[in-house]
Amino acid sequence: MIVAERKPIEEILKVVNSHGKVLILGCRGCVTVCSAGGEKEVSILGSQLNLACNKEKRRVEFFEKTVERQCDFEYLAGLRHEAKEAEAILSMACGVGVQLCAEYFRNKHVYPALNTKFLGANIALGKWEERCQACGDCVLGQTGGICPVSRCSKSLFNGPCGGSQHGKCEVGKGEIECGWALIIERLTRLRKLDNLKEIMGMKNWRFSRDGGPRKLVREELYLEGRK
Repeated sequence: MIVAERKPIEEILKVVNSHGKVLILGCRGCVTVCSAGGEKEVSILGSQLNLACNKEKRRVEFFEKTVERQCDFEYLAGLRHEAKEAEAILSMACGVGVQLCAEYFRNKHVYPALNTKFLGANIALGKWEERCQACGDCVLGQTGGICPVSRCSKSLFNGPCGGSQHGKCEVGKGEIECGWALIIERLTRLRKLDNLKEIMGMKNWRFSRDGGPRKLVREELYLEGRK
């Protein structure tokens, strides 16, 4: 899931105080799960913005709406009436949702209320950790299902390095688990330690950050949707 956190209220106020009417738009997707941009968080932010604007005697009207997903045009289409009323949209979605809102509502100012952090997992109540960097060239089959890109602090492909001591990484003052120690432990348990005899080549990062938007098309679904 995509993990995000809310921007400081001061930063949000700077972008909305020049508008008279602002739609605070939540998302029931990933940001609801990580308690950053769901219906509850929309309500909290709306109250805080109203209090702040009243205190500073700014005349800004806020109204709230939460959709199923902001990363899907289908759900944005149902917001035409609300968007028409608003001068600006304050999106409480991940960066993908913010960009899709801006693309769909082309004549509206669209601002992010969140900072998108990483692709992660819910480890415990209120705790999320990064597990994937969406590199586009997955090697989890060779490393026992533990990612060296996201779990190794140095993203090494042939670890562990000399800085690993007692299962901990030298980065982070001994608080971060060594990704490669986790990989070795996992492969040992699975009796697949021989996987490490194969030297992995240099990472081909062209699949990851190649300077343009990556696309994935499911041909049968795409063609069905165009009928």
